[in-house]
Amino acid sequence: MSIMSNAKRALAIAAASATLFSMAACGSSNAAGSKSDSSSAASSGKIEVVASINQWGSVAKDLGGSNVEVTNIMTKTNVEAHDYEPTSQDVAKFGTAKVAVVNGADYDPWATKAAQSTKAALVTAAETAGIKEGDNPHVWFSAKVRSNTADAITAAYQKADPSHKDDYAKFNKDWHAKEDQLEFKIKDTSSKTENLPYAATESVAWYLADDLKMTDATPKGYAQASANESEPTPADIKDFQDTLKAGSIKMLVFNSQEANSTTDQITGAAKDANVPIVELTEQMPKQYTNLLDWMSALVDQFAAAVK
Repeated sequence: MSIMSNAKRALAIAAASATLFSMAACGSSNAAGSKSDSSSAASSGKIEVVASINQWGSVAKDLGGSNVEVTNIMTKTNVEAHDYEPTSQDVAKFGTAKVAVVNGADYDPWATKAAQSTKAALVTAAETAGIKEGDNPHVWFSAKVRSNTADAITAAYQKADPSHKDDYAKFNKDWHAKEDQLEFKIKDTSSKTENLPYAATESVAWYLADDLKMTDATPKGYAQASANESEPTPADIKDFQDTLKAGSIKMLVFNSQEANSTTDQITGAAKDANVPIVELTEQMPKQYTNLLDWMSALVDQFAAAVK
């Protein structure tokens, strides 16, 4: 997360609020178009769903099948939700949804603000596991959060569309069967990764590493700077490089979505020290249409990186 994230989030929330106020006060052409789209969705008998990020949108789709129409706001890996600035069209989509799925934990506050100002049933992934603002917000990497969020989405569907209650129960059962397979893979892989010291350029995959029973050995100064959304000092960077060179860190997790000159120095040191690097992104890459498939592929990457 960049040092400008707090300012950008504030601007994004303000933009979302202004757009909602404008729509409510006078009705814009965007709002009119959204009402038309909503009427179309209603006539098809489908639940209109909006998800702030594509990984949660994929879960919403899997749990609703042909009974839902899911729109994802963020779908690309070149912009992260921390820094995303929603358009008026983005905000308008929340205004016509029956169900809104957001991440929470101050990851996508613009989406939370937009959804709270509508009549949509709101599912906040982080809240399903008691994760709050200030905690690590990358909760889709957590098995517990994935499972709890799936159940919350199903409950929202069954309330919005009780005539298809049994359908949603079946979709939920099928989804959990796949999640169980993923968790079995995680448990099996943890036999190789348990207590393995790793470091990260950013704590994006912390929950997955924790499920794999790994030990976060990221040097304290660098880790604190990252958590505080500040730039690490030259001393912090050198400490990280020296620690990699010393060999106590057995794996480096690199968020390529937040690559910069600092991470170049860290990954360069890891390569020089022959420390395996697991490269990943914050948003779900386009080659995946399913959160569970993405997580499964990442588990395979962690397993392959174990020396």
